[in-house]
Amino acid sequence: MLTLSSLQGGYGESQILFDVSLEIAAGEVVALLGRNGMGKTTTIHTLMGLLPAWRGSVRFAGRDITGWAPYRVAQLGIGLVPEGRRIFPTLSVQENLLATATKGDWTLDRIFTLFPRLRERRRNAGSALSGGEQQMLAIGRALATHPRLLILDEATEGLAPVIRAEIWAALAGLKAEGLTILLIDKNLVPVLRLADRAAIIEKGRVVWRGTSNALTQDQEARETYLHL
Repeated sequence: MLTLSSLQGGYGESQILFDVSLEIAAGEVVALLGRNGMGKTTTIHTLMGLLPAWRGSVRFAGRDITGWAPYRVAQLGIGLVPEGRRIFPTLSVQENLLATATKGDWTLDRIFTLFPRLRERRRNAGSALSGGEQQMLAIGRALATHPRLLILDEATEGLAPVIRAEIWAALAGLKAEGLTILLIDKNLVPVLRLADRAAIIEKGRVVWRGTSNALTQDQEARETYLHL
């Protein structure tokens, strides 16, 4: 479904990505791992069109979308849950969801079934939500666009363990329904439990790739590239 080929990019004159190649098949969950500052978010921003690709290509569902504007990438079927959530603070939960909603199976009721906390807070402003509730809202907002590929940048960063568990359970449910997911997160155990495959990025290059089980067994890779 998604193919990144020798992707290069960065900010201004600072090159961050030197050779990022990655493939995700339909229905697959892939984790993009690496320490802070290694290029994970830059990779996401480049494939979404938020940053220009200097070289290489991005293909989605058989189409070359390199350099497409972000709204066109989203319309094609890629939903992004950005780092930091970035919900609309002055809009209510329901208004946040309706602001991005398109016609399809992900109705408000279905999102509220996935995250019952949002149903309870549907009339509360985004700024009145806890961090965990804001993350649920960010995921719900992305689902409201009816994505074929869901990308989560730091899915559970800074959240309480009980909230993280709810989000991991929700993502497992989405995987069971066949949704394709690209995931960034520092909590390695639940990440590898959910993901089919993983890739590790180091200084703008993919330096390790394989199944989640292989990474679980590869202590050297975890220590070298993840310091775990």
